[in-house]
Amino acid sequence: MSSRLLLKARHHRRDASTSNSRRMKTVGGVTADCGVNFTNTTYLSRGVLSLRKRKLFGQTPAKIMISQNPDLQENADHQIQFILSKQWTLYSVTPLYKFSYGRLQEYSKQLSCVITAQKEKRFMLEDETDLMFKAKFSSFSILKTIGKKQAAVLTEIIQRPQMVDEDEEEEQEGKVVWMGCFCCTCASDFVETVTEDFTCLPLFLVNGPKGFSNIVETWFQQTFDCYFSPLHISPIHLAWMAAIWSGCSMDHYKLATELTFSVPCLPYPLDISYAIHPEDAKALWDSIHSIQGEVKQEEVQLFMDSLYKHFHRHFKIYLSAARLVKVSTSVAFVHSLGKMKIHHAQYLMGVLSLLTELALSKIL
Repeated sequence: MSSRLLLKARHHRRDASTSNSRRMKTVGGVTADCGVNFTNTTYLSRGVLSLRKRKLFGQTPAKIMISQNPDLQENADHQIQFILSKQWTLYSVTPLYKFSYGRLQEYSKQLSCVITAQKEKRFMLEDETDLMFKAKFSSFSILKTIGKKQAAVLTEIIQRPQMVDEDEEEEQEGKVVWMGCFCCTCASDFVETVTEDFTCLPLFLVNGPKGFSNIVETWFQQTFDCYFSPLHISPIHLAWMAAIWSGCSMDHYKLATELTFSVPCLPYPLDISYAIHPEDAKALWDSIHSIQGEVKQEEVQLFMDSLYKHFHRHFKIYLSAARLVKVSTSVAFVHSLGKMKIHHAQYLMGVLSLLTELALSKIL
């Protein structure tokens, strides 16, 4: 990052720390010298997102408070890796009516019946134990912070091996072909005031084929009178995430801070990928950010404007005229179409808290 870029930010915050280094790293594809990657992305969906002003995470966009990482349940290392090892599709879900943690085994049997009817085109008998697909509900303790009443709920669909030797039958437990996780990892007045008949788990993470997702969503909607909607993320929200995550401290950075923009009004899809060395991105944010634990709209705007001006200085392209569609940092990757992958265990709950706030804002 050039010293001129940081001097521009320092003009707004005279007491900020300095950074004179200039390091720009590229990520993949045919890349220019200063960290820009022009990639034809015909395979990406071209859904239109509104750029009009709106509330951020259910609050006014003046500022948001960043909660500290909450204490996690003990002995959760394997569950953390379970979350980190997968890319998730995001949904928002309205509160579940008459959901009970004590009936998870019963829900497993009911959903197994539905999957059998849909996939095998037959009804399951009560004494059947050799189904090709079985559903499994369980409480997911890693996403239940100390002091929280409601634990996350993990739903898995397991496929039985088609060819199993009699000697190995007991050892073969089947392959997990789909999984979804309902969670609520942030403090909210709405969650606290929901009546006892409802369970509020507004963020739904999905990994697996769309066909299974449709079956599970339909069953939940009919059983618990809830509604699912894709959690698309606007450019405004992506900009906040880029700024917040760029300021996260780490012992070592694995990935560049990369912003991907979709260029409008072209006869073919074209994305511009803008990669910044993570230490430079953090130095820029530190020169702008003032209050620990609080992020202001002006700070996010200045952070993005500084990056835009630096890019224009080298390539004479106004990124502000394009649409931000993807943010990738050492903390996490998020796409506007509701795709997400968390890269660092230290910030697992922080990322999910922001996404939970966003999911809540969609249903209120």
